[in-house]
Amino acid sequence: MTSPGDLPILPPARPAAPTAPGLFVAFEGGDGAGKSTQARLLAETLRAEGREVLLTREPGGTDIGEKLRALVLEHGHGEIDSRTEALIFAAARAAHVAQAIRPALARGAVVITDRYIGSSIVYQGVARGLGAEEVRGLNDWATEGLWPDLTVVLDLDAAQGRARRTAGDAAEDRLESEPDDFHHSVREAFLELAAAHPASSLVLDAARPADELASAVAEGVRSVLRAGDGTRA
Repeated sequence: MTSPGDLPILPPARPAAPTAPGLFVAFEGGDGAGKSTQARLLAETLRAEGREVLLTREPGGTDIGEKLRALVLEHGHGEIDSRTEALIFAAARAAHVAQAIRPALARGAVVITDRYIGSSIVYQGVARGLGAEEVRGLNDWATEGLWPDLTVVLDLDAAQGRARRTAGDAAEDRLESEPDDFHHSVREAFLELAAAHPASSLVLDAARPADELASAVAEGVRSVLRAGDGTRA
């Protein structure tokens, strides 16, 4: 089984291209860390500042992606082995990039996605033991090498994540219902991945109040926008 220390060195960001002037931000982290909430708050902030924003999620973001999301995350579809799981996520991501993300970036929009390739590397490559390098290669091919400009990692203890997920009425999905040791390995792998790419990663304590966290996220994204060229100003 691949350990977090064996994670590959990944491309820090998507290559700059005159036809893709937008900004690509991915939220990553363990289940229950608050990614969906923070992605939504960031989208609201940037829209209020006059920017075009595509707020999306993985798996999902397209008609086929949403169908694949239900297949791979909902209970009741029979056994899904780890390789099949990795391939379903990659297929959904390929459609997501081709049909939604790249067109939005080409328009100059800010794309905000709740999960991206990092989740596959961590969940299937590390926690499922398929190999981080193998899963990275599969997703590199599926996306034609599209990587985020900034990855926001919301870091939360696995037990805290479990408590948040089970506090409401919603049932846990297939991945959420894995034991805490699985989620602990996910957390460690996300931190290792971010440490390998400090220039394109923003790690934040997800136990902070949501408004404080949202302010830190927004400032991190503004820093990237300020550092960009005129097409992002």
